Amino acid sequence: MEITAADVAKLRKMTGAGMMDCKAALKDANGDYDKAKDIIREKGKLVADKRADRTATEGVMVYKINGTKGYMLCLACETDFVAKNADFGASAQEILDVAVSKDVADLEALMALVGDKVTEKSGQTGEKVELPFYVRIEAPYIDAYVHTNKKLGSMIGFSKVLPAEVAHDVCMQATAMAPVSIDASDVPAAVLEKEREIGREQARQEGKPEAMLDKIAEGKLAKFIKENTLMNQALVKNPKLTVAQFIAEADKDAKIVAYKRFSLND
Repeated sequence: MEITAADVAKLRKMTGAGMMDCKAALKDANGDYDKAKDIIREKGKLVADKRADRTATEGVMVYKINGTKGYMLCLACETDFVAKNADFGASAQEILDVAVSKDVADLEALMALVGDKVTEKSGQTGEKVELPFYVRIEAPYIDAYVHTNKKLGSMIGFSKVLPAEVAHDVCMQATAMAPVSIDASDVPAAVLEKEREIGREQARQEGKPEAMLDKIAEGKLAKFIKENTLMNQALVKNPKLTVAQFIAEADKDAKIVAYKRFSLND
C-alpha cells in the first residue's frame, strides 16, 4: 500500500521517531499504526542492545515538589546534542509526571511503568538512553536545586518550613560540595572504615609509630566528617558558619531530615 507523507507525520507525532523510521515501520506494518508503533518500539530495543556498552554521561535532571513530597530524576543519553533537544527534555518531564501522578516509591517501580518509554527514546535518538536516578522524599518542607548544566542536583527535606533563600542555599551547597551524608551519625559504616584505613596508611607512610596509627586515623576521620557531612561543612557563601549554624540562624529547631544528590559525572 502507498504510505503518504500525512501517514508518516501522524506516526511521527505518535512516537517521536524520525521520518524515515516512521515510513519504514508503516511499510512493514502495511499501514497499521499499532503494528508500526510496535516495530519502532522493537527498533528501540535493538538500538539499546547494540549500544549497551556505551556510556550515557549527558542528560537532563528534573524535579517536582508536591507539598510534602519531592520527586527528582535524571534521564541520560550519550551526547550533549540529544540532551539539549527540547523533545528529550519533554520526555524527562513526562516520566516525572508519571512518577508524581502514581506517587512512585523508587527507581525499580518507576522503570516498571516507563521502561518502554525509555527504550523507545533509544530508538528515536539512536543513542543509549537510560534512567539512572530517581528518588522520592517526604518532609514537612522540601527544596531542590539542579545545576545549570542539568547533570547534577540535590533535593533536601527539612523538619520545618524555612525561608526559601535559606533552603535554596543549602541545596546549592549540597549540589556543589557533594556531602556523603547529612551528619556524622548517618555516614555509612563502610565509608568510615575506609577513611580510617586511609588515615592509618597515610600515617604509616609518614613514618609514624605503629602504636599511634589508630589515634592519628581517628583525627583524620574527624576532619573528613567535618568536611564531608552536610551539617558540618563550612557554608560556601560564608565559611565562618557551618551549614548547621546557618540553618539555626533561621530557625534553631529546624533540621535536615532527608538528602539526595545525583551527578552524571560521579
